[in-house]
Amino acid sequence: MTSQAEIDELSAKRLCHYCVGEKFLKAEIRAEGRRGRCSYCERPASKSYMIGDLADRIEEVFETHYVRTSDQPHSWQVTMLSDRESTYDWERDGEPVLYAISNAAVIDEEPAQDILTILEERHSSFDSDAMGEETEFSSDSHYEEKSTTDEAWQEAWSDFERSLKSEARFFSRTAADYLTNVFRGIEGMTATDGRSLVIDGGPGTELAAVFRARGFQSDDKLIAALCRPDQQLGSPPAALAASGRMNARGISVFYGASELRTAIAEVRPPVGSQVAVARFEITRPVRLLDLTALGDAAEGGSVFDDRLAGRLARAMFLRSLSQRITRPVMPDDEAFEYLPTQAIADFLATEKQPPIDGIVFPSVQAAGDVLNVVLFHKVARVAAMELPDETDIEARTGQMYEEGWETEYTVIERVPRPAPPAEEDGDSAWPGLVPFAGGVWVRPDPDYRDATLRIDLDSVRVHQVRRVEFETVEFSVHRHRWEKPDPNEEFQF
Repeated sequence: MTSQAEIDELSAKRLCHYCVGEKFLKAEIRAEGRRGRCSYCERPASKSYMIGDLADRIEEVFETHYVRTSDQPHSWQVTMLSDRESTYDWERDGEPVLYAISNAAVIDEEPAQDILTILEERHSSFDSDAMGEETEFSSDSHYEEKSTTDEAWQEAWSDFERSLKSEARFFSRTAADYLTNVFRGIEGMTATDGRSLVIDGGPGTELAAVFRARGFQSDDKLIAALCRPDQQLGSPPAALAASGRMNARGISVFYGASELRTAIAEVRPPVGSQVAVARFEITRPVRLLDLTALGDAAEGGSVFDDRLAGRLARAMFLRSLSQRITRPVMPDDEAFEYLPTQAIADFLATEKQPPIDGIVFPSVQAAGDVLNVVLFHKVARVAAMELPDETDIEARTGQMYEEGWETEYTVIERVPRPAPPAEEDGDSAWPGLVPFAGGVWVRPDPDYRDATLRIDLDSVRVHQVRRVEFETVEFSVHRHRWEKPDPNEEFQF
C-alpha cells in the first residue's frame, strides 16, 4: 500500500509538454499548462501539468477508449490448454497497463509509473487486496482499446424512419435536426484510403459526363424523343417526374450512370422494348456526396480529445448508412422504403451546409465497379439544343425497301432559309436598331436555373432489348415428412 503522503508527493510532480509525445495532449499542455520546473527533464520554466491532473486525464481516457482484459482464459482457450496434443500457449489479451499508459500519452515509463501508482491506489480496496482480486489499474492488469459502437446512431435512425413513415412526412423538425447531426462537417471527412467523401464533378474531373437511358414501348414516343433528346432524355418536367430512390414524385432530378450498359440496366427495360441512350456532359463544377467513399468513412484523432468517441461512432454509422441508402428495394415496397433516402436527398439538396449538388452511389442493377449519379433539381437542367426558330424536325425508325422493312433510326431537321440582311435607314438616329413590334415580352423559358448538362447529339443510340439476363444464387429446398403423434396416447416418460 502506498501512503497518502507518498500519493500527494507524486501528484505534485510536474510533467512538461516537451516530455509528452502525443500531439493533442502536448498542445493542450502548451496552451493550458502552468510554468514550472519539470520533475523529469528538469527544464526550469516549461508549460507543464501536475502528475495528479494527468492521472485524472488518463483515467477519463481509459474509461472511454480502453477496456481491462480478462486475467483468465476463455472457455475455448481452456479447451485448447487441456488438449494434450495441442501446442497452444495462452497469453493474456492487451498490453500491460504501464505500457498502455505510456503508449497512450507517449511518455516515458517513469512518469507513466507515477501515474499508475496514483490510479492503482485510487481504485484499490481492502477487500479486493485481501482476496487477491485484480482491480482497475492494478499493476498486473492488461488493457486494450474498446471497439467502436454506433448503437445510439442506429436507434436514432430507426426513430427517423418511423417518424417519416408514420408521424410527420413533411416539415419534420426532428428529421431535419437528425440529418444535420449526421452530415455536419462531412465535406471535411475522408475514407480509410484517403478519398474525400464529397468529390468534384464536371469539367476536368473523372466524372465529366454521364449516360442516361429511357425505355420505350411504342414508336411514337421514341420518335418524339429522337426529335428532341435534350427534352425527352433529360430530366423530366415536374408534372411527369415519378418517385425514385432520391426524389419524391414531382421533384425533377437527373439520374445518370457512369457507363452506357448501367444506364440501360437501371431503367429495367422489358424484352421487346427499345431504349434510347445518350451521353450528357456536365458543363460546370458540381459537388457530389460519394457513397462509395462513405462506406469506408473513417475518423482519427487523439484519445485525449473528448469528441473522438462521438466522431468514431458517427463514422461507423455512416459506413452502414451507405449500405442502407443503396440497398435493393422491391417495387411493392418503394413507396415507403424510399422515404428515408428521399428525405436525405431533399435535405442535402436544400441545405447550404454542406453544399451538395448530387449523390454518387453504386448501381444495384449492374455488377462491377459502376456508379449511378443523381443531380438534384437545382443542377438538373439540360441546355436546349441550338435550333433556328421555326425549325421542323421529323424522325423515323426505319423504311421499306424492295427487300422489306429495314430498321434505320433517322432524324431530319428542316431549318428556314436565312433571312436577307435588312437595309439600314440612313436617316435613322439609331443604326441597326430593330423596331419594336408591340405586345408584351414573355420569357420563352420560365426555368430560371442555369443549365448544368449538355447532350452529346452524336452519342444518341437506340438499343432493342432482345433478352434480359439474371445472375442468381440457387438454393435447394429440403422437404421432410413425419407422422403426427396420436393426441389420445398418454405421453410416456
